[in-house]
Amino acid sequence: MAAISRFEDIEAWKTARRLTNSIYDHTNQAGFNKDFGLRDQIRRASVSVMSNIAEGFESRTDVQFINYLGMARASAGEVRAQLYVALDQKYITEDQFKETYATAETCARQIANFIKYLEANPRPRRVSDDSAEYEA
Repeated sequence: MAAISRFEDIEAWKTARRLTNSIYDHTNQAGFNKDFGLRDQIRRASVSVMSNIAEGFESRTDVQFINYLGMARASAGEVRAQLYVALDQKYITEDQFKETYATAETCARQIANFIKYLEANPRPRRVSDDSAEYEA
């Protein structure tokens, strides 16, 4: 695995960003944009995937990072569940559902594989702290 120096380098984060943009596109459509509860919840869930990956990367230890990745993966599952509601309410088409669901599923798999990698390759300290400079 290539060295990762910023959370923006993480493939799962890139996929989560695509997922979030897709969710925002869908929730801006007529009908969906009026269902404030579902619209806001699915947006929060998709943003949570991105945010937890980033927050975990910036955390102090890999144990914390893995915990955040677990929360990110759970949020990807929440997005998938809410996509069914959007489909059933005819807020999105079958094609939109399939494409966005697949992106959420890919993201969850990427996160799961990243967790496995981190668990199999523990590091004594975080990469993000290697070149940090501190001033008083």
